[in-house]
Amino acid sequence: MLQYIVWDVKPEIFTLELFGMEFAPRWYGLLFALGFLIGQQILFHIFRKEGKPESDVETLTVYMVLSTIIGARLGHVLFYEPAEYLRNPIDILKIWEGGLASHGATIGILFALYLYARKKKDQTYLWVVDRIVITVAFAGMLIRLGNLMNSEIYGYQTDLPWGFIFALRGETVAKHPTQIYEALFCLVLFITLFQIWKKRKSAIPDGLLLGIFLVTLFSFRFLVEFLKEPQVEFEADMLLNMGQILSIPAVIAGIVILMIAQKNAKKQAQGITQSAVR
Repeated sequence: MLQYIVWDVKPEIFTLELFGMEFAPRWYGLLFALGFLIGQQILFHIFRKEGKPESDVETLTVYMVLSTIIGARLGHVLFYEPAEYLRNPIDILKIWEGGLASHGATIGILFALYLYARKKKDQTYLWVVDRIVITVAFAGMLIRLGNLMNSEIYGYQTDLPWGFIFALRGETVAKHPTQIYEALFCLVLFITLFQIWKKRKSAIPDGLLLGIFLVTLFSFRFLVEFLKEPQVEFEADMLLNMGQILSIPAVIAGIVILMIAQKNAKKQAQGITQSAVR
């Protein structure tokens, strides 16, 4: 039986020197990009099946890429290290040095999709977001695997046989590989949301998939944070860390949206009944 796993994989895919400059693309960047590329193909499939213009997916991709990067970066800056970035505001642009927050990305995406849906008469806001969260769950899995490749965002010491020793971080004892826990959860969530869509498609009441996504993802995020080491110094003495504090309103919002989805389901059922009578 495994006692622990020594994780010493380098975050760089390869290192190449050209014209006196060193290029070192990272696994994180590759997995991040794959999340958008594969997510786009999933959206193409969804839009084809529901009779929506595939050209809209290209527009949505632009909205998603920009809102994810900007929202995740600003989320990290505002929620985790505002004082540090106020002292060195130019560092906000240095995304390659790390510092992206999933809660910020969520806020950014929801706002960007609101702007998108305003221009589409045949696609309500909740209809769009319901489809997008399917791809976001898949991308979340890849991003957490990227965190694993960076040997970051891991947990406290553990005696479990799948504990990881993150050697490149100077660790000498096994820690919870919380990146893998979250990646596996996102994979299950993706499969669940996709199967619900596949079976019901346009019959899905607006808001159902979004509500499920928010409640389950951020409930899990709240719980898994108990296993994580503090990401920034000020979290060390907090009863709940910043990730947990930000997860609470997301779960509450998800519950409210599920209630809205239930009302939408009743309206749809009444509409079908009236159509049948006519």
